[in-house]
Amino acid sequence: MQIIHVLQDWWQHQTWLEVIGVITGLLCVYLAAINNIWNWPFAVISVTIYIFIFFEAKLFADVGLQFYFFVVNLYGWYYWSQKPATEKKVPVAHITRKEILLAVPAIIIFTVILGSLLKYTTASYPYIDSFCTACSLVAQVFLARKVLENWLIWVFVDIIYVGVYTYKDLHLTAIMYAIYVAIAIKGYVDWKKDATQSPNGELKQTPNDQIRN
Repeated sequence: MQIIHVLQDWWQHQTWLEVIGVITGLLCVYLAAINNIWNWPFAVISVTIYIFIFFEAKLFADVGLQFYFFVVNLYGWYYWSQKPATEKKVPVAHITRKEILLAVPAIIIFTVILGSLLKYTTASYPYIDSFCTACSLVAQVFLARKVLENWLIWVFVDIIYVGVYTYKDLHLTAIMYAIYVAIAIKGYVDWKKDATQSPNGELKQTPNDQIRN
């Protein structure tokens, strides 16, 4: 009975705003993992809610990140709808060397600059928050462009977020991000299976890959 009372007390301290944010967040990530375009409208709802949640928690880098997610989610919704005439869905692509060379320095520079600014505010964990934000910026672009390796970035950053949100007493959100880790692993496995394969087992290049190279 004591456990039940503890759970009831814990539940009473959760807000409906966070509950809805968690539900829509889980739906959008799961639908993305199974390569379903309907992940994007749920993503738009979830990030809108988390703008308010993170502002209250003083995770200001995450607030800005949600605005960015809102825009990229709209772009992803559009991009995924532009499938080739010969395909049922936009093909999955591998990350290119150019994208890696752009992404890594961008993450480092963004983390240093934003973290240095946020440490003079009331922001919590300015450098950790900024690093996770930088990784998320890159991962979200790769997700919108259907780059397979976006899921590996999400696994890494979501593990860090679980710790951050636990310390900030956003327990439902921490649980959500722990589930995100599992979904991201599933997404990587499923997208790899869905990728267009050549006879020798290598991923075929799509026109988009050729443009990025």
